[in-house]
Amino acid sequence: MKDKFSIGIDFGTESGRVVIVDVKNGNEVSSQIYKYQNGVIRNKLPNTNIYLEPDWALQDPKDYLNVLKYAVPEALVQGGINPKDIIGIGIDFTSSTLLPVRVDGTPLCFLPEWKDHPHAWVKLWNHHAAQAEANMINEIVRNIDIALLNRYGGKINSEWFFPKLLQILNEDPSLYTAADRIIEAGDWIVWQMTGIETRNDCAAGYKAFYSKRKGFPQSEFFAKLHPRLEDVIDQKMIRKITPHWHQAGTLSEKFAKWMGLPPGIPVAAANVDAHSAVLGAGVSRPNIMVIIMGTSNCHMIMSKNEYIVPGICGCVEDGILPGFFGYEAGQPCVGDLFAWFIENQVPEKYTKEAK
Repeated sequence: MKDKFSIGIDFGTESGRVVIVDVKNGNEVSSQIYKYQNGVIRNKLPNTNIYLEPDWALQDPKDYLNVLKYAVPEALVQGGINPKDIIGIGIDFTSSTLLPVRVDGTPLCFLPEWKDHPHAWVKLWNHHAAQAEANMINEIVRNIDIALLNRYGGKINSEWFFPKLLQILNEDPSLYTAADRIIEAGDWIVWQMTGIETRNDCAAGYKAFYSKRKGFPQSEFFAKLHPRLEDVIDQKMIRKITPHWHQAGTLSEKFAKWMGLPPGIPVAAANVDAHSAVLGAGVSRPNIMVIIMGTSNCHMIMSKNEYIVPGICGCVEDGILPGFFGYEAGQPCVGDLFAWFIENQVPEKYTKEAK
């Protein structure tokens, strides 16, 4: 049989990385990195004089599209791959990284009337300006559904989906109204590639209170967080959740041209970056911990059993692989800390000597 290949695309904090793998043996045959042009937006919105408050971390969805437009074709050329030999595409993404969009998927920050609104842009996973909303959610949920909160070690923080969504509603209610969908960036990029809106079970489970057995919490639960959130799942999200190992759709004509590929290639539902790295490390069995090191570190382990673990970031059934409960812990600052140290603590003479 002629060699066949799959494409994996990792949308990280600072860049998008493309890898092409030979499916018969798992060998990497080509890779490319596209550094986001606007990077992490912390100080002011691009091409404006609109400054951001402390703890904000935004991104430009155009950077994600450029990963597909530039890095994928370059990886194909580098590996000498015939595009017709690509049989599948999978993506992973930081989470919870979300953005408000129109019903057709157009990000609000692409529209002239909303581009000067900070809440119209992508909120990156480490956007920490929604901690007040996270604290409020913790206080309420402890009184109405402590079992739910216990799946997340007893509390959530600003990096979860609903604190960020609630911050949009609290600080820019008109923009919240204008958003037909508020969606994980991983699900958004799959939607753009396929034309089909899906929500992956990994991000929904670890970051948005979704459970394989119970689904999302009931409307009464969300109404207690804010009256306008009563129907948030139906109004701003969708109830159908797609397992991250399932096909979400096939590559559209438009994006096939962008990526230098034939249309119709199967595209998997999105996955969260750290969780997908467990398989990438060759681990598919329970009781083996994998430490994923990057901007932050995540400690991942699978078990056949569900346990309540104080301080864990999340325990989700089928969250990493089907048939196992996936546990996520850790996520301390690592790469960010090293970068801060180099930028702020290294003596100038070291820099001069290095040059």
